[in-house]
Amino acid sequence: MEVKVGRVSDVPPGTGMAVYAGGQDIAVYNVNGEIVALGNECPHQSGSLGDGVLEGEIVTCPLHGWEFDTSTGVCMTVPGESVPRHKVRI
Repeated sequence: MEVKVGRVSDVPPGTGMAVYAGGQDIAVYNVNGEIVALGNECPHQSGSLGDGVLEGEIVTCPLHGWEFDTSTGVCMTVPGESVPRHKVRI
């Protein structure tokens, strides 16, 4: 299922935003000109990753600082934790 969540211009390079699409909370980022999407909910205490700080390919949860690789969804802070990565079509 494809769901329109916005325009590329809505997410300037180096930023992210939270959207609700297809019944899911999703975090959308512009990582060096590439739009990527992850599950928005941090597995620690449900912080909004779309509100987190993006540095390079790493987003940091605004609640407690857990870091996630936007290219895979893997948590860099706690081994074995991750969030789903969603397919994006421009």
